[in-house]
Amino acid sequence: MINSRVKQASITPSKLTILNLAKFRTPNFQSQLYHSRPSHRPTSKSSPETERPHKPTRNLLRKPIPLLADLKQIQDPDEAISLFHEYQQMGFKHDYPTYSCLVYKLAKSRNFEAVETLLGYLQTYYIRCRETLFIGLIQHYGKAQLVDKAVELFHNIGSFNCSRSTQSFNALLNVLVDNGRSEAAYEMLRSCSKMGIWLNSVSFNIIIKMWLEKGDWEMARRLFDEMLDREVEPTVVTYNCQIGFLCKRGDVEGAKSLFQDMVIKGKKPNAVSYALLMEGLCSLGKYKEAKKLMFDMEYQGCKLKIVNYGVLMTDLLKQGEFGEANSLLVEMKKRRVKPDIVIYNMLINYFCKEGKTAEAYRMLVDMQIAGCYPNAATYRMVVDGFCKTGEFEEGVKVLNAMLMSRHFPRMETVRCLILGLLDKGKVDDACFILEEMEKRKKRFDFDSWEVIVKDSCTSDRSVSRLLDELVF
Repeated sequence: MINSRVKQASITPSKLTILNLAKFRTPNFQSQLYHSRPSHRPTSKSSPETERPHKPTRNLLRKPIPLLADLKQIQDPDEAISLFHEYQQMGFKHDYPTYSCLVYKLAKSRNFEAVETLLGYLQTYYIRCRETLFIGLIQHYGKAQLVDKAVELFHNIGSFNCSRSTQSFNALLNVLVDNGRSEAAYEMLRSCSKMGIWLNSVSFNIIIKMWLEKGDWEMARRLFDEMLDREVEPTVVTYNCQIGFLCKRGDVEGAKSLFQDMVIKGKKPNAVSYALLMEGLCSLGKYKEAKKLMFDMEYQGCKLKIVNYGVLMTDLLKQGEFGEANSLLVEMKKRRVKPDIVIYNMLINYFCKEGKTAEAYRMLVDMQIAGCYPNAATYRMVVDGFCKTGEFEEGVKVLNAMLMSRHFPRMETVRCLILGLLDKGKVDDACFILEEMEKRKKRFDFDSWEVIVKDSCTSDRSVSRLLDELVF
């Protein structure tokens, strides 16, 4: 079985090199999707009722490719290349599905040199490719900040027996914008007709959002007008990014006008549309109007979402209205809108800043009972809160739960905990934290060690065990 060969592959390279991929080159490299399998025939005659089987679907007619399943299970790129080569030695002739699977795996591990070698083979053997392969690679190049490589790949898609479309064009626009190449992105948009690309709403949305993030409302509006002139229908996203920009700028009336324009043109606002307007109203101190708008959205047939409650919760806590915030939480539960980690973290952060650590800890417990599990930020806020109020022993309890969840606090918090525990004579707890640090290969800087050692030596306590931990 091939699965058993994964762990016992005859070739297990210690380091991924292009030499590994060179082994795939063969004189007669033809495309073959799968090995043939012997057909299973019945040994006895079937009854009349079972002679006519159901017509198989298209998916059932396709024979599986074992290598694909094996490659998807392997995490190590070196091992994936070995298995790829092993299949080739067994007579399996690779085609687009297996090539693309390995290319994705190598790109994810950022071994782009090996990726380009495989792309060279795809060109050499005229293997027909799908555009989705290049869209994924363009995105991986963007994440690795290899923008020029992404641009080059986009222009070379045609050489891979594949046609590029608006989808790959939009992927490249996103990469350019995300990497700060705004002028290049705008130039790409302007030259789309030369490349035979028909712009869609996503293309315009990317560049409109780019200009808005740069604070250039005039350029964004000009592009929006061009979108209408080209008869490209705006989406809710097109309107939302403009509504959000106007609200942040304090022009809530302008945002409302754009909101109404969206409704008139037959675009149904979503929960985000309402949330943006609500946030704008709250920024002007109009909480009641924002809450009224949230209930109006229900009347208009738009379902309430957690994002709408989040806007109101943020404003209430900012104003110190905890009673109202707690009532809003109860209201959410009554309406069967399940609070998420963001809502709970907002409440916990408020309690910790106010020094109400007991309430913060209760909220930490309540959220877990409700099926919402804390993240690293949740634990850090509670541990920091206990340090702030000098409840270091309680902080250790939360730290222990945090470690069990595979999270770790900031080093400043750890230092504060150790110093606080030493002040209370809790050397065992301080040693426990040091041991956990060692297990996770966490290290204090020199200044932190100096403060801890000085504090332990100048205080009236038994420090021999702690000093043993520090030295040994």
